[in-house]
Amino acid sequence: MKRNFFWLGAFLTVVFAMFAQDRSPSAGPADFDVIIKGGTIYDGSGAEPQHADVAIRGDRIAGIGDFKTAQAKTFIDAKGLAVAPGFINMLSWSTQSLIQDGRSQSEIRQGVTTEIMGEGESMGPVNDRVREHMLRTQSDIKYDIKWNTLAEYLHYLENRGISCNVASFIGATTIREYVIGFEDKQPTSEQLEQMRQLVRKEMEAGALGIGTSLIYPPAFYAKTEELIELCKVAAKYQGKYISHMRSEGNRLLEALDELIRISREAGIPAEVYHIKAAGKQNWGKVDDLLSRIEAAQKEGLKITANMYTYTAAGTGLDACLPPWTEDGGYPALFKRLRDPATREKIAAEVSKDSDDWENLYIGAGSPERILLFGFKSDKLKPLTGKSLAEVAKMRGKDPITTIMDLISEDQSRIESIYFLMSEENVKKELAKPWISFGSDEASQAPEGVFLKSNPHPRAYGNFARVLGKYVRDEKVIPMSEAVRRLSGLPA
Repeated sequence: MKRNFFWLGAFLTVVFAMFAQDRSPSAGPADFDVIIKGGTIYDGSGAEPQHADVAIRGDRIAGIGDFKTAQAKTFIDAKGLAVAPGFINMLSWSTQSLIQDGRSQSEIRQGVTTEIMGEGESMGPVNDRVREHMLRTQSDIKYDIKWNTLAEYLHYLENRGISCNVASFIGATTIREYVIGFEDKQPTSEQLEQMRQLVRKEMEAGALGIGTSLIYPPAFYAKTEELIELCKVAAKYQGKYISHMRSEGNRLLEALDELIRISREAGIPAEVYHIKAAGKQNWGKVDDLLSRIEAAQKEGLKITANMYTYTAAGTGLDACLPPWTEDGGYPALFKRLRDPATREKIAAEVSKDSDDWENLYIGAGSPERILLFGFKSDKLKPLTGKSLAEVAKMRGKDPITTIMDLISEDQSRIESIYFLMSEENVKKELAKPWISFGSDEASQAPEGVFLKSNPHPRAYGNFARVLGKYVRDEKVIPMSEAVRRLSGLPA
């Protein structure tokens, strides 16, 4: 699938008036399928809003202006309401949830019409090793893998029927798993060429570029030079590099330097995913972080970022463990957690801050600031919503031992919420005109299998929170700028 197919859909109109009263069909021949009447139009450019009608024919906007004498099959009265382009979720994890439920209700109900996937891991390319990993790590949503490439997966979603438009980056982690596996080792020249060829094939089929998530194994094992080589291939197809950087905490600025280096040496635009300074000891780095990005922009590099609008992050409980524990993948991790001597070594490393890896246990500040919510085992699901401190007390064990026990018992990474960021920094980031928005969550529905899990609030609230909390209530940015950042900027 070509990239243009997905981006065209980003500007189909979302109307915050879909339940307005005047939706009756008109009499006589219709000039248009739909006319949205009398709304305040925010066009996504950042310009001041205008009061006008919007005429729609098929799936395209046919005109904006005064259509009071025109006929349409359906009229929508948008008087007193805002009309805007569909929003773009720059960081979606709906890869599996759209297989289960194509309606994408938590996204659509916030005005999101396009979801971008592929932060680190993508749904292709797939070989036997990647397929086995995907099947083994499934949680409440079960599915067959009926594709071998990322492009085939996107076609699968299209044929299945989904509400939103979708596009994806190629996960550099997935490329590494496909060619090398889950071990901490570097590619041979032959393996690196195979990785390049996989990237080339997916880019030619319509992928957006390369995505990384460098705090997690096996992505953590990749050297900068490996990423530059993959990005050079993507750059030939006007691709982009996106990254959950190697550190958002103690080595935040060094991680940004790596992203800028990749952009410069590969000749590729780059985007910092869910920009933040994690851990109270690092909150003061945000000003330097933002100024360094703007310095790179002045140099001529195309560096941008996206964010979610919460002070709590969400990732696996295994992010509290040093990366070497997952050398060889999850089966190797679970085996290590059964060995008393290895557990003792792990506990010693988790208890100390480090610049060598992103220790989220220390970053959170205390076990009270880590909430558990993503259990695979029905036996452990009653612990959902409890803090690590609560669970440790219930079990009569220390928090680090509890982390290892829970991961071993659940045989999964256990999705968790970490309170890592400051509200002051969220507002500083919101004020930057080059930062768009991403939920970093999967689409949800208030029914069925989705009721078995408790997602981060950003799944239902990230985009509404921009408009409600930060535009209407706190006036951090004006509405026209918010709509631009939700639509025109990421497009």
